[in-house]
Amino acid sequence: MVRYDEPLIAGLDRACQQYPKNTALIYLGERYSYATLRELIDRFTTALHALGVRKDDKVMLYIPNCPQFIIAYFGAQRIGAIPVPISPIYTPHEIRYLINDSEAETIVCLDTNLRYVQEVFDETPLKRVIVTTYVDTLPFYKRALGFLFDKVPSGAIKKGENIHRFRKLIRQYPPTPPRVDFNPDEQLCYILYTGGTTGFPKGCYLTHTGMVSFVSDIKQVGEGFVSEAGEVLIMVAPLFHQMAQGVLLGMVLTMGNTAILMPIPQVDPILKAIERYKVTLFLGAPTLYRMILENDRLDLFDLSSLKYCWSGGDVLPIEVFKRWQAKFHVPIYQVYGATEVGFVAMSRLGEEPVPGSVGKPLPSREIRIVDPDTLSPQPPGTPGELLVTSEYLSDGYWKKPEETAKAYVNLEGRTWYRMNDFVKADRDGQLYYVDRGADIIKYKGYRVSCSEIEAVLQDHPAVIGACVVGVPDSRVGERIKGIVVLKEDVRGISGSDLLKWCRDRLAPYKVPQYIEFRDMLPKSKVGKLLRREIRDEERRKIGKKKKLKV
Repeated sequence: MVRYDEPLIAGLDRACQQYPKNTALIYLGERYSYATLRELIDRFTTALHALGVRKDDKVMLYIPNCPQFIIAYFGAQRIGAIPVPISPIYTPHEIRYLINDSEAETIVCLDTNLRYVQEVFDETPLKRVIVTTYVDTLPFYKRALGFLFDKVPSGAIKKGENIHRFRKLIRQYPPTPPRVDFNPDEQLCYILYTGGTTGFPKGCYLTHTGMVSFVSDIKQVGEGFVSEAGEVLIMVAPLFHQMAQGVLLGMVLTMGNTAILMPIPQVDPILKAIERYKVTLFLGAPTLYRMILENDRLDLFDLSSLKYCWSGGDVLPIEVFKRWQAKFHVPIYQVYGATEVGFVAMSRLGEEPVPGSVGKPLPSREIRIVDPDTLSPQPPGTPGELLVTSEYLSDGYWKKPEETAKAYVNLEGRTWYRMNDFVKADRDGQLYYVDRGADIIKYKGYRVSCSEIEAVLQDHPAVIGACVVGVPDSRVGERIKGIVVLKEDVRGISGSDLLKWCRDRLAPYKVPQYIEFRDMLPKSKVGKLLRREIRDEERRKIGKKKKLKV
């Protein structure tokens, strides 16, 4: 019987008891059994409590895919603290805002990012920093060889009363964490950040019960197909993203299976790992599938072990879907959702995936396809905006009432999330993606907020107005273009100057590829930026170029 009223870690604890000797994780060639993983989590939990972390405290995870992420994620949750995973490539400008908004007092970061944390420390609620390295959990000889041959990125770690070494903590403290009771229906499981329509990222939160139900949905999709204690998943998708967390928990760490953690997503190492460890499960963005198919060394690797492949983060081009199936005789199944609601739909494993479809709604998700202006249901087969609800979803954003009012609506006494995506459904219940709201760009599987980039551009002292749009590109989804209006008396500002300004304040995947200068931007009668007009204009330009080539 499925239980939702339990902490998220309960499912992992059961797997640790049932499969203690099975390999839970493989990282940089090192294997971690379920028993070892549980001990490391418990040691870190004890350390957190000894350092003063308590129930409802926020613990920011500013680290890539590595065992430390999973150890810290569950270690915080075990004592009722709330993990706040963020991208490890964020800049000081970004993490300052996120630390302040989430009210995080603890941060776990790589030594290579410590200087960023120290730069903002005094401007935030931070009380303690836990520093780790890429190789902290590896045996001594592997760590020594890595540093000896300069194979491990590293940064200087300055001593200080607020700075603690991850490796020292898990060696110093015993695996005897204190018992902390909480109500899974009320206790937050995490805060994850997504792009904001006002230019600031928004915190999306979920209770333990909500996350357990989400994980259970994913397990149901795999039931009868994904086996227990026999599958190997290569985890390339970033663990700070809910898609990765959902699949890792739903199909691996609650089932005695194995996950290979890839800290840096490079195609050749991914292919080598699939061959070496006989990987059976694969999850990636459409861009990654295209990169693999276009790799000139692809035929040197044996990928015949693959059984189930999923794509998420963006619409999978039918051309990529067909090429992958023709090459490996394995279809690509879709996952579709958003940070606010988790997965909304998945392709069913017992059915051949339908090209162009993003799957069928998960058991706990209820959907409506509506007219975006009236919110009235659209006739069957007619495209409309997608609304999603569930008994277990949160009802808004963290400390963002205005953003909540825009994105969540109450219909017939229930709270629905507006996906800002336009879809249609067929008679079999398959959902088909039609278009997205103009304020979100999909670049290499990332959801990028136009408004966030616009806010950074408009912070430049020479800029009076900015508009950011996505330019369709078959390789990466959409490229990011910034259109800028300078102040009248400004001279000598170039596109390169503005790109450098963005690079200093934004993660690399958010930085525009193009900057165009204009005298004015189109606006409505009430002064609202008409981003869709510029977006449509860019699409027309691409259409004309294609006709000229023909």
